[in-house]
Amino acid sequence: MPRTPAEIAIIVPMYNESGNVSPMVEEVSRAFSGLNRPWELVLVDDASTDDTWARIQAAHGADPRVRGLRHTRNQGQSAAVWTGITGTTSPILCTLDGDLQNNPADLPRMVTMLESLDFVCGHRQNRQDTWVRKVSSRIARVARKSALGYDFADTGCALRAFRRSALAGVFPFNGLHRFLPILVAGNGSRCQEIPVSHRPRVAGVSKYGVWNRLGRGIFDLIGVAWYQRRRLRSAPVESTASVD
Repeated sequence: MPRTPAEIAIIVPMYNESGNVSPMVEEVSRAFSGLNRPWELVLVDDASTDDTWARIQAAHGADPRVRGLRHTRNQGQSAAVWTGITGTTSPILCTLDGDLQNNPADLPRMVTMLESLDFVCGHRQNRQDTWVRKVSSRIARVARKSALGYDFADTGCALRAFRRSALAGVFPFNGLHRFLPILVAGNGSRCQEIPVSHRPRVAGVSKYGVWNRLGRGIFDLIGVAWYQRRRLRSAPVESTASVD
């Protein structure tokens, strides 16, 4: 008997996160058990060098709601998120990091908020990160507000729920995951940032340092600022049919 198409796709990029695959599946399953809406968990392996892919395959064998996609070469977090987006058809999308520092239990509340919103993103409370990551985020927030005119407190938080329709005009680029709330707000979507929990990493290691967070983020900021100023906004359109 064919499975009911998923209404919600939870997309998780993973790179060398073998120890987090099973806990991720368990936590997402528990979080969405009471929502009574068909969902799927899409784990995107960004060419891991450990046994992450084998763990994903095993998880799929145990539960068909778990689906794996795999890059044949490492492309980065933004590419993995985009692969998950384009590799699904669900009208509702959720994202979170594969390190389990985001709590999947926050997602059902965010999905429910989409009844009146297009995009809901998290703002991590009591961040369990190094001082380097915290300081980098604060500097990036000031830079984003100055250059782009949007003051999202925590665009680096991967915990998000949004309608697929909110992605109108959004295109893939390396660094997309850091700017997605701003790009979505720029197309007129209804957005809201809410407090979410944050937890210490218990397996695997962080893939980010000073350069690939702060330095590259500022470089990407220049490109996004250009696009925001040049992007075409939708305008009311009249048709000859309206005067017939």
